[in-house]
Amino acid sequence: MQKEKVEEKELDQNIEVNQEENTDQPVTENEESGAEAATAEEEPTELEKLSIELSEAKDKYLRLYSEFENFRRRTAKERIELIGSASKELIESLVPVLDDFERGLKSMEENEEMTPAKEGTELIYNKFKKILESKGLKKMEVNKGDDFNDDYHEAITQIPAEEELAGKIVDVVENGYFLSDKVVRFAKVVTGAKS
Repeated sequence: MQKEKVEEKELDQNIEVNQEENTDQPVTENEESGAEAATAEEEPTELEKLSIELSEAKDKYLRLYSEFENFRRRTAKERIELIGSASKELIESLVPVLDDFERGLKSMEENEEMTPAKEGTELIYNKFKKILESKGLKKMEVNKGDDFNDDYHEAITQIPAEEELAGKIVDVVENGYFLSDKVVRFAKVVTGAKS
């Protein structure tokens, strides 16, 4: 590039000298073609311009396409999360009703006169439970003697217990539930403390 500029300066100087010496004489064809060649080397040809424009257009297209794909994926994911969160709120509000059914069934077991009512209540309970399970609700399996895990359990109290139950679950007061592998409600438990 510097070599081209030096040659161009020399050419311009020669032209000026020739013009000063021969102001009456026209510029020769060799001098004109040299000046045109110098400017032609600086400017890209029409084909080079078109190839540069094409590569820029391709790059712009690829960037726009990838941005659109990211947008499409993001909106689809947000839509799924929105639907999931709407059903989560509904299911969270229905979980206490499930607990009430379980308590009602336990109380009916003690009274033999309630057998027909118990059977009807069990039918409704099972149907209600299956509907919630089909929507992704899953009961947390918590048993006496399991290790306490604050990611899934909520300790409401501690009671003195044997050495082997210290720091472990002694009793389950209220069941916990998952919705699509996320905790909807923590299991309320009683833990054992060293006596």
